Parts: sequence; structure tokens; C-alpha cells
Amino acid sequence: MRLSKSIAAALLAPVAAVAAAQATDPNLARNLAATCASCHGTGGVSQGGTESLAGMAKDDIVRKMQEFKSGTKPASIMHQLAKGYSDEQITLIAGWFAAQKVSK
Repeated sequence: MRLSKSIAAALLAPVAAVAAAQATDPNLARNLAATCASCHGTGGVSQGGTESLAGMAKDDIVRKMQEFKSGTKPASIMHQLAKGYSDEQITLIAGWFAAQKVSK
């Protein structure tokens, strides 16, 4: 029994380390959101063609991302991208964009 507990602990250690790193990285949300810049613009301010995310309500972004992730919202690429994020990462990204100022 001890051996299996030791093996389980060894297997879970990297997962716990990643979770701890994500929880302590103050720039994680910004870094995740940066991957959206090529389509949604720097800071979430689109230059046209794609929806701006800056200043959008966090709950709206989370809902849309979850719809893309589940495939219920049609998309050309977002359904594929959304599947690459955990629910926690989607919440972080949405919070970061919601906090951005809408430039005029």
C-alpha cells in the first residue's frame, strides 16, 4: 500500500507544481490573453474584422469561450483554440480583458 501511495504522490507532484505556479504568477492572465492579440488586437482592442474584447463583461467572455469550447457557437478557429484552455484559464483571460480600458 505504501508503494502505491508513493507512486501516486510522485505522479501528482508535477501537477501540483504547475497549479501552484499558475496561482502565484501575477502575469499569468496577461500572458494568456496575449495569445489573442493577433486576431483581437493588442490589449483586446481590435483594429477591425474581429470583435474587441477590451472592456467586455467578464461573464460574457466566459460564456462565449465556453460556447466555442463546447462547439455550440459557430467559429472558424475559436472552437479549436478554446479547447486548449482550462476553465480556470478562460476565467483568467476573461477577467483580464474585462479590466482593460476601451481606447477611443
